[in-house]
Parts: sequence; structure tokens; C-alpha cells
Amino acid sequence: MSVSDLSAAPSVLTRWLRFNLVGGIGVAVQFAVLFAVKSLLGLPYLVATAIAVEFTVVHNFLWHERFTWADRCNPEQIWRRRLRDSCSRLLRFNLSNGAVSLVGNLGLMKLMVGEAHLNYLLANAFAIALCSLANFMLSDAWVF
Repeated sequence: MSVSDLSAAPSVLTRWLRFNLVGGIGVAVQFAVLFAVKSLLGLPYLVATAIAVEFTVVHNFLWHERFTWADRCNPEQIWRRRLRDSCSRLLRFNLSNGAVSLVGNLGLMKLMVGEAHLNYLLANAFAIALCSLANFMLSDAWVF
């Protein structure tokens, strides 16, 4: 796929598939960070979840800006404007996707691990899946 292919506006289905590809990679990132922070560093599961979610939010933002919504992020802009626009999108992404992911993941993890006593990695998979659709709609409508 060439850069010019990415600059044309994709269909909603194509964009959704790209979003899920990035999200799938993000799931692996979130699991790896969650496992490392909880199991290797010994932090409590809710603290580890918050760290893993924020790490993944930034990871996903970078990929979404360059791949999922590349057609809406003008690479022809002068670097200062491109940086300002990117920082503005990152702030909106954190306020929307970050909030949905963080609040959703922490609430669901507290419910599934703390109350239902599910394994923290299994509970994390459920929490990610439940937050995904809201994150796509917010990204498409408000962030990018």
C-alpha cells in the first residue's frame, strides 16, 4: 500500500478494519504492559491497569494518526502547524478514548476481578472489547 493510497478517504468499513488492526496491536501492547507492571513489578492490578491503558492510548493514537485517519492528518502542513494539530488531536484522543478506556477498564476490572474474581488478564480482554465501539465512534466524530 502506498502513501497515496492512505491519503484517499477510506470507507467506514475500511476505517473500522484499520481501527481494529491498530486496536489488536494495542491489545497486545496493553496485555504486555499490564503483565509486566502487575506480575513483574508487583503493582496492584488497578494501578497496573491504569498504566497499561495510558501506554496503549498513546500507542494507538500514533498509529491511528498515521494509518487509520491518515487522510485527515495533512502531512503537507508546515511542521509547527502539524505538531500543534497533532497535539490537539492527542489531547482530544486522551479525553475521549483515554477516558472511555481508563474509566471503562478500571470499572470493569474492579467488577470482574474484585467482585467476580476472574483472572485479571481474562477480565482485561473483556474490558477492552466492551470499550472498543465507543472509542471508534468518538475518534471518527471528534478526534480525527
